[in-house]
Amino acid sequence: MTKQMLGNPKLTATRIEDIKEGVNHIVVDSIQYGNQEMIMDKDIAVPMSDGAELYVNVIRPNKEGTFPVVMSADTYGKDNKPNINNMGPLWPTLGAIPTSSLTPEESPDPGFWVPNDYVVVKVALRGSAKSKGSLYPWGLSEAKDYAEVIEWAGQQSWSNGNVGTNGVSYLAVTQWWVASLNPTHLKAIIPWEGLNDMYREVAFHGGIPDTGFYRFWHDGLINRWPDSDIEDLKGAQKNHPLFDDYWKGKQANLSAIKVPMFVCASWSTQGLHNRGTFEGFKQSSSKDKWLKIHGRKEWETYYARESLEQQKDFFDYYLKGIDNDWQDTPKVSYEVRDKFYQGYTKYATDFPIPNTTATALYLDGQTMSLNTEKTQDTAKVSYDSEVENKDEVRFSTVFDQDTELTGNMKLKLWVSADETDDMDLFVGIKKLNHQGEEVHFPDFNHIEDGQVATGWLRVSHRELDQGKSKPLQPWHTHESEDKLNKEEIVAVEVEILPSGTLFKQGESIQVVVKASEVVKGNSTPGLKTRYEHNETVNKGIHNIYTGGVYDSHILVPVIDNN
Repeated sequence: MTKQMLGNPKLTATRIEDIKEGVNHIVVDSIQYGNQEMIMDKDIAVPMSDGAELYVNVIRPNKEGTFPVVMSADTYGKDNKPNINNMGPLWPTLGAIPTSSLTPEESPDPGFWVPNDYVVVKVALRGSAKSKGSLYPWGLSEAKDYAEVIEWAGQQSWSNGNVGTNGVSYLAVTQWWVASLNPTHLKAIIPWEGLNDMYREVAFHGGIPDTGFYRFWHDGLINRWPDSDIEDLKGAQKNHPLFDDYWKGKQANLSAIKVPMFVCASWSTQGLHNRGTFEGFKQSSSKDKWLKIHGRKEWETYYARESLEQQKDFFDYYLKGIDNDWQDTPKVSYEVRDKFYQGYTKYATDFPIPNTTATALYLDGQTMSLNTEKTQDTAKVSYDSEVENKDEVRFSTVFDQDTELTGNMKLKLWVSADETDDMDLFVGIKKLNHQGEEVHFPDFNHIEDGQVATGWLRVSHRELDQGKSKPLQPWHTHESEDKLNKEEIVAVEVEILPSGTLFKQGESIQVVVKASEVVKGNSTPGLKTRYEHNETVNKGIHNIYTGGVYDSHILVPVIDNN
């Protein structure tokens, strides 16, 4: 750290309410470097090609020169930490989030970036803050606007022409989109935990509509901007239950992305950002790309000093041209979880991890166990989908040696329903310690009693895309329904989202098949901050068949550590 970075204790941080439209000389309460003098251009209008204007805030070093730009764009509010209805003392499990007072939600902190000679630009997308227009989240129109702001920033007097995007969640989703358009001045991106398949990753899980976070999130947009024309996302979920052209229009063309990327994914945001972040990394055409995977809380990890320094090294290389050996960074670093916030970091050359062996553990309905060999004796296991505490079955096995499971899992089941023509399956993967107690992990949305991994499937959505499906990751088309005939037994493959966990010798893996959500979460009552699935098709008795011709099994990703 240079002396110029050290803050001046005699300076008083500028109050947010004292910052006016136009040029402001401010003091920012940097967590890393102490109080820092900066220049803030507030509410700058950026003209769009269709005549609209998007408003941005620009925070830059208090000195002459040109600097690379760190940009983020969303519809949450660009001016300060917003008082939104899903954060704060009512929901105390977010973890430590140390930022300056001028850091908007999920955004790069100017208190870190500006002292390191970057310009921070915060974009209010259409329909938010002062940016007028219709708010249509996560689509081509937003991406085109974002690209125009990037090109604008690359040509300003304080810019060296190199723009990098950065941010979490919505701010990562918009990065997948804008990077697929490859604007000229965009030189690198840091999408930190962001979905990209709106159907599979937030509106529906396995074809089952999310009645919790998805709808709560839509209502949150309306509450923030009651005077804006906002897309009816809840109506879209109701009117488009299958993966049709509407949902296809909500997907960025990931293969069109060519820009260098430093991607962060988490084992812990299953049901929102987990799947999409991995797909963004896998499907992009970028030659230079890195993946960091953790099993902890989202924002706490993003703002951790170690993470900030990694982000800075990446941007220093691609936006400043500093030869800092970034290219020697392992392509994939990932946390193997042992216990809650305890584990170790490993490195790999790609994801999925190259030295992965897909290993089948067969369900035995007679012993409720998992076995490396399929039993020849058939069995039928049943549960009542409408009776609480009787709506599940569990299968388990004890590992006879330390075993690392990292990646997707697939659960194949043979099933039938006695009284209806469809079924909703909820699957949980759990770790039990030597004492037979469950080992909990952080989980979406920041809950502390989460499980190893999660999967869902509406049985009528069981059709697979054979071209996209892999042994450990079935890919469902969700384009049509195939209902059950009376007494029909069908095979289904459930996608279980990526995770990374160490099972020590003597510890157990447990597979839960349930007719309702396996982990309910511990959100404050009334706040739908976690996914929920309260509109199921379940009715009566569900049956699972094992052994003999019924090769029901869990396929797990065993990592060869030799």
